[in-house]
Amino acid sequence: MQLQDILYSQGFGTRRVCAGMIQQGLVGVYESNQALAPVIYTQAATEFIAEGLRLRVQGVDWPYHEKAYVMLHKPSATECSQKPSTYPSVYTLLPSALRLRPQKGAVQGVQAVGRLDQDTTGLLLLTDDGQFIHRMNSPRHHVPKVYEVTVKHPLDDTQVARLLAGVVLDDDPKPVRAAAAEAVSSHHLRLTLTEGKYHQVKRMVAAVSNRVEALHRSQIGGLRLPDDLAPGQWRWLSAADLASIAG
Repeated sequence: MQLQDILYSQGFGTRRVCAGMIQQGLVGVYESNQALAPVIYTQAATEFIAEGLRLRVQGVDWPYHEKAYVMLHKPSATECSQKPSTYPSVYTLLPSALRLRPQKGAVQGVQAVGRLDQDTTGLLLLTDDGQFIHRMNSPRHHVPKVYEVTVKHPLDDTQVARLLAGVVLDDDPKPVRAAAAEAVSSHHLRLTLTEGKYHQVKRMVAAVSNRVEALHRSQIGGLRLPDDLAPGQWRWLSAADLASIAG
């Protein structure tokens, strides 16, 4: 694949923009896994095997990914929308290359895999793989998601038992059950869900006569939010991370 096409596929701009960056000496290629410094190439049509390639673009290291899979520690007061209404978009926390990755000839970038409310924090996945998004969001796959819930009133065994047995939400006569529920402390509930309805955690907690004061998603499948990933930070998902999500 030509170097300009590789850069284009990674979201660094149109092919003409990418060619210009290369010609200006702004793009380097690490020629081996052990290379400490990249080699600068100025010919846009230089051919490379894209898979496994490591680039440095305008001073920033960038590994080639045919499909982008990233995790973000979503902070509070952000919206999972590219056109937010009140708070800043989570997409502003990502580098422009992730937001501008082309798909089928159009600029679409990575998309959030499901959404978290503006006041909810924690693990958010984003990708440009439409099949992955569909699989993760499909209720048939029952991917468990773990939430750390701070509640207003003290928890008791009856509330936990009702969450496990199932509660009825106002728009669905079929009871909604938690896959797991644990009172970690008097005001800390750990709740595991395998489906995603609108404001589901808040409504389930309200149905057992309590109220959510703070909500944090700590885990999706077998993937836990890393302790060293601060709010607002992101990182690539590894092959092991993807495998742990799928279970």
